Amino acid sequence: MVMGWMKRTPAAGDSTRVRGGAAEDMALAHLQRAGLRLVERNYRTPGRGGGEIDLIVRAPDGTLVFVEVRARASGSQGGAAASVGAVKQRRLIFAARHYLLRMPAPPPCRFDVVAIQGDSIEWLRAAFDTN
Repeated sequence: MVMGWMKRTPAAGDSTRVRGGAAEDMALAHLQRAGLRLVERNYRTPGRGGGEIDLIVRAPDGTLVFVEVRARASGSQGGAAASVGAVKQRRLIFAARHYLLRMPAPPPCRFDVVAIQGDSIEWLRAAFDTN
């Protein structure tokens, strides 16, 4: 029996939300081992058509890092990192700008991607910019 508070490895029949949450857990643990600190998880802009940021973390140098987590079972069709296309990047940038409006003086920022393929984790720092 799996209790609600216990973590488990997601199985093939699990929902996308469960698999996504497990991937975010893996990515967060990886980033924390590298010295980054969680600021916020699953930040969503209000209303429809906005965006969501999986993880917002702070690097040791003070940089605010907006992290997109992508997981794929295999590298077919370009793999996890390649799935962060132009439309997804625009939505992430929109959500980050919305998040930064709450701050009187925004810190240095960057967009990272954590790509998980099977048991492999790849952390792409500064994966894209706002241009």
